[in-house]
Amino acid sequence: MLVQLDTFIPSLTKEQLKQFSQLSSEFIAWNNQINMVSRKDTDHLLERHILHSLSLQFVVNFSSYKDVLDIGTGGGFPGIPLAIMFPETQFYLVDSIGKKIKVIQDLVKTLDLHNVIATHQRAESFSEKVDLVVSRAVARTAKLEAWSKGKFKVKPRFAFLKGGDLREEIDEARLHYSISPIYQYIHLPFFETKAIVHYNVRSS
Repeated sequence: MLVQLDTFIPSLTKEQLKQFSQLSSEFIAWNNQINMVSRKDTDHLLERHILHSLSLQFVVNFSSYKDVLDIGTGGGFPGIPLAIMFPETQFYLVDSIGKKIKVIQDLVKTLDLHNVIATHQRAESFSEKVDLVVSRAVARTAKLEAWSKGKFKVKPRFAFLKGGDLREEIDEARLHYSISPIYQYIHLPFFETKAIVHYNVRSS
C-alpha cells in the first residue's frame, strides 16, 4: 500500500510533499549501495520511516523549539523528515557510523536543507546545547537519558519513538515519562505496537 502523507498530516505543503518524494527516491538509491535500513523496508519507506518520524509532531510542538538533537539518527530518521516539516527549527543529527552520516550529508545537500547539521560522533561527545532530544529505536530510555546529560539549555525534554512492551524500560528510567500510542493518530497496522515516549514536551 502506498501511503499518502497528507492523508494523515494535512498541514504538509505541496513543496514539502515534493521534498518527501525526493527524499524517498534519493534514499532508496543510496540504500542500494549502503545498507542504511533493511532493504525489505524500502518498499514501505513512506510509512515505516518517514510517516513514523513525522508522528512525533502529534505530541511535540516542534515550532516551540529552536534546537533539537537526534541521537543515533541512522538513516536520518526522525531528523530529516522533521527538518523538512519544521524548517525554522535547527536539527542536529549524530551517529557513530561514519558511512551513514556521509549519506545523510549528501541527502541534506540534495534536498537543500539549511536547518540540518549531521556529524559523525557519539552522542556523549556532542557539545551543543539543545531544547529537545529525539531518537528512534536506538537504546533503552535510561541510556538515552545518560547520553543526554548536560546537553540541555534549560531542562531535559525528550521524545522517543519506540515499540513493544515498554513498562519495564520506563520503570528503570530516571524521569517520569508519558506514553502516547501512535495508532490513536495513524490508523495503520504498522503503528499498532508503536508509541511515543515523552517527557516535559510542549504538545502540538
